[in-house]
Amino acid sequence: MTEASPVWLITGCSAGLGRELARAVLAHGHRVVATARNPASLAEFTTDPAALVARLDVTRPDEIAQAVGLAEARFGRIDVLVNNAGYGYLAAIEEGEDEAVRDLFETNVFGVAAVTKAVLPGMRARRRGHILTLSSMAGLAGFPGIGYYNASKFAVEGLCEALARETAPLGIKVTLVEPGPFRTEWAGRSLRTPRVAIADYADTAGARRATIQGYSGSQPGDPVRAAAAIIQAVEAAEPPLHLLLGRQAVATAEAKIRDLSRDLETWRAVSLGADFPDDGA
Repeated sequence: MTEASPVWLITGCSAGLGRELARAVLAHGHRVVATARNPASLAEFTTDPAALVARLDVTRPDEIAQAVGLAEARFGRIDVLVNNAGYGYLAAIEEGEDEAVRDLFETNVFGVAAVTKAVLPGMRARRRGHILTLSSMAGLAGFPGIGYYNASKFAVEGLCEALARETAPLGIKVTLVEPGPFRTEWAGRSLRTPRVAIADYADTAGARRATIQGYSGSQPGDPVRAAAAIIQAVEAAEPPLHLLLGRQAVATAEAKIRDLSRDLETWRAVSLGADFPDDGA
């Protein structure tokens, strides 16, 4: 570690991919600001001089400002932001509880925007930086039973695609990380579900909810390998805007492209006919 070593700020490091990424970043010789709502869960990082532990609930503006301030005071800058904090909510659209859905968006969407806005001034001043946001294969295609989670990740996709176009001239790179199922607590203790299930959705939303909860702990994705892939993307001369992780994520993206292409070609004439006629028509 030297003063030239990149500084990463990672949200949601208490478990799963966030924790593995913080470990990998340190092992790679970089510096890390590991954050969580409960900083006591990050005790393993407190003795490493290349690490800083900070409290951060991404729904609290005061804690965002404090964490960014601590990072800049300790290391002088933030080179890489990883918006990792977030969770899942499995409910049919009709089953969704208003308060639960709003809480989901507060963390998964508005929290991402707030932390990103807090680090952008420093990155703009230095004309460099990299912002990575954990989306999901659910940010690419909708599935029964996770519509509200889909919606939160679709929102993040649009936010970050726009951000990439805004910040590219300023030397700031943007990457959406889109994992499939990974062996983390996402489908276990971190997952939230509605209090009341509607029987008519048992074969659609209910079946998918049971499948997701049933494979918790046996998902094919390896968080250690995912962390290595993220570091590889950050170090690339031309990092991707979309970094898919895992076979299921790749398959989901390929299916979405096929479906979109089919609709585009089947309805091309109707789509083009929606404009005013050319002046010469």
